[in-house]
Amino acid sequence: MDLSFLTKAGIPVIQNALLAKYTTFQLGGPCAALIECNDAQQISFAVSTLRANDQPFVLMGFGSNILASDQGIDRVILRYSSATPAITRHGNNIRVDAATQIDALAEYAVNAGLAGLTTFSGIPGTVGGAIAGNAGAYGAQISDSLITLTVLDKNNSVSIIPRHAVKFAYRDSDIKHNGTIILSAEFTLLPGDKAGMSKQRADIIRERESKHGRWQETPCAGSFFRNVEPTSQADRRQSAGGIIEQAGGKSLNVNGAHSYARHANIITRDNGASALDVYDLTLAIQELVKKKTGIELIREVRLLGTFNGIGDPVDFW
Repeated sequence: MDLSFLTKAGIPVIQNALLAKYTTFQLGGPCAALIECNDAQQISFAVSTLRANDQPFVLMGFGSNILASDQGIDRVILRYSSATPAITRHGNNIRVDAATQIDALAEYAVNAGLAGLTTFSGIPGTVGGAIAGNAGAYGAQISDSLITLTVLDKNNSVSIIPRHAVKFAYRDSDIKHNGTIILSAEFTLLPGDKAGMSKQRADIIRERESKHGRWQETPCAGSFFRNVEPTSQADRRQSAGGIIEQAGGKSLNVNGAHSYARHANIITRDNGASALDVYDLTLAIQELVKKKTGIELIREVRLLGTFNGIGDPVDFW
């Protein structure tokens, strides 16, 4: 596949890249090509050029919320992620590039003595991915303190849109499905106690690693299923992990794919287990929970590619 117009612009292109190297599950076959974009200028150029050449692509961030097929995918992957934070402060407002890691943003806010993002400490993934999926932790959602987004629309036009123009839901947003690409975001925060927030951040990271493991050592994609929405205003959202454990799903194992020992909703794998094994395990968990409780668990993790001939069209850009 000739993508030399990108390499000439200084944008790295890796032909037949193995997705296992770019996802925290460390699973997945090759893609047609993987394009590495580290900032808004690069991704804007790459997207507009790909569209002008009628080249379909799949947008991906850090790869922390993806289960990629063993067969890979015959498409270009556009990866928008950077290890170098791009953050600026204006009073109590913070502007951040969407490729920045969400944990780096949380750390910056704590060090700046600004409250509102501390609960996102230790979460792997990009700011853009977190906003598109309306990530949340400890009762807070990323959209809570969001005020504006700079986006690239399907017509390759860049615009700034207010938070109220985006439809956010639990672990979802319309941006996740409509082809809009987040370039940067602005948050408004409140002055906070730096020492107290630093301790809270350390406690959260320690608790997260205790319950979820470290993704560098325990291949996973975080919580695999969404927590269960209440059936009425009087009910509370139910933990998917608790439901899975009560139904007996934590004991299921498919060729080395299984729940993490300390959290039933964290799906991990032993060496030798495939992406299909993980997928089959999640189907078995859904079936068991449905049989025992009548609850239908909904995936939070995106599928990339097909599994036993089954794909999820909404996951493709």
